[in-house]
Amino acid sequence: MKNSLGLDASTQSLSAVLVDWTDGEVLGSWSVNFGADLPRYNHPSGFLPGGEAGEVHANPLLWLDALNLLLDRMKEEGVDFSSIASVSGSGQQHGSVYLSGDFGQVLSSLDETAPLAGQIGACLTRETSPIWMDTSTGPECREITDALGGADEVRKRSGSEAIERFTGPQIRRFYKTQPKAYAETASIHLVSSFLASVLSGRPAAIDYGDGAGMNLMNLAAGEWDDALLTATAPDLRAKLPEVEPSASVAGDISPYFVKRYGFSPKCQSLLWSGDNPCSLVGMGASRAGKMVISLGTSDTLFAAMDEPLTDPRGFGHAFGNPMGGFMSLICFRNGSLAREAIKDEYGLSWNDFGVDGLSRTPVGNDGRVIIPFVGNEITPRVDSTSAQAPGWKPTAEEWARGIVEGQFLNMKLHSRWLGLDSEGEILLTGGASENDGIAQVVADVFGKPVRRLAVSGSAGLGAAIRAAVATGADLAFLEDKLSAPADGRDLAPVSEHVSIYQDLEKTFAEALSDRFNIS
Repeated sequence: MKNSLGLDASTQSLSAVLVDWTDGEVLGSWSVNFGADLPRYNHPSGFLPGGEAGEVHANPLLWLDALNLLLDRMKEEGVDFSSIASVSGSGQQHGSVYLSGDFGQVLSSLDETAPLAGQIGACLTRETSPIWMDTSTGPECREITDALGGADEVRKRSGSEAIERFTGPQIRRFYKTQPKAYAETASIHLVSSFLASVLSGRPAAIDYGDGAGMNLMNLAAGEWDDALLTATAPDLRAKLPEVEPSASVAGDISPYFVKRYGFSPKCQSLLWSGDNPCSLVGMGASRAGKMVISLGTSDTLFAAMDEPLTDPRGFGHAFGNPMGGFMSLICFRNGSLAREAIKDEYGLSWNDFGVDGLSRTPVGNDGRVIIPFVGNEITPRVDSTSAQAPGWKPTAEEWARGIVEGQFLNMKLHSRWLGLDSEGEILLTGGASENDGIAQVVADVFGKPVRRLAVSGSAGLGAAIRAAVATGADLAFLEDKLSAPADGRDLAPVSEHVSIYQDLEKTFAEALSDRFNIS
């Protein structure tokens, strides 16, 4: 057996990627879209619409039906499951599943002739699962923070301040609003550990990577933090699985999958991790010295860290790195939505953001900046309704340049705590990374070479790589083969431009301070 399977349970789909780890090749990929393929759940975008007071939930049975459907499709296409030596997965971070004491017994006695959902559904003590988009737990975040004596203490222990979407505040809200159901809950899993349990046929541990996104784990110690547990809900430690290193093997794959799909009984089932930690691996950045910037609806920046550094201002997050050590993650809500808003408002095209379009204005807009928040931002946390140009009236072309420059000046300013100013390179991915003009601004603002990745489905690929390494594959070899940047797409920083942006960063910081009182 020389193949490894990576699964990715994202917000809108469940995907699979099959990797031959001896040759370093992707053999195939498959996907089930929750809205299109399982319409009976009424999850058009992967979650239940119409949640009140910031609630965003999904039905965990949807994920089980999707797993059956995905493997059914792979089987129909002739995938030889017996060739798979190991399997792992990536789960959308922060989602939680609430289960009765029967969960372990049900897993150990699954009937391979029946779908999973009908057998496991009776174990749910909470019919729906809050997911990462849920913002209903503001009061609970404040209660946890107050109990610990302030946000700094929560951050120092868990790697992040108490955040609405994180699992700890979600558990506290469940305890407060449904105390009887909380008391009947014997175990609380993450999406990742829930699905790892199903694959293993026994309750699985929570891995360090995903566990760090709960406001419950002591990041430095790699174990549950008693003070955080006490502040969250009573008897919580007894309801949580153990937390273990991400490379841990949960066990051989469940007999259910051996009998129903033809997996080898010797196939190893690894702990799953979160989507962001798995993406770090899939993008070839699991070792310190590389920074990944993903340009999407929201822009994100993440990097591996040897030590558990935390953002002193509380905007960034520290998680566990599945390959050892730690990782940072900083999310910037005003990503492509902001770029597109400016494009539409001023009648621009994407060519105006490219090399030719940006060449019509001077680098740095003659020392003037634009604050690039068309809506509320989370890094830094500010309320905004429109982008602003303090003290001047830009032309349409100056808006195009200024919004891009402002975004990456803000990104650099709020990632300095990582200490990566003089290290390594930037791996750039996401839709806007294809734009040479935007990519060059990234290189010049950060003063680092930019390499653009050809990787798609980085979370599932990262899960497959994790599974392969646990089976004996070489991480560096797989990163070189599977996470390689696209040929001929590298960009070097222009030294003259780097100097301009170094000065402009100070101007941008002053503009933020003047407008939003942010130091």
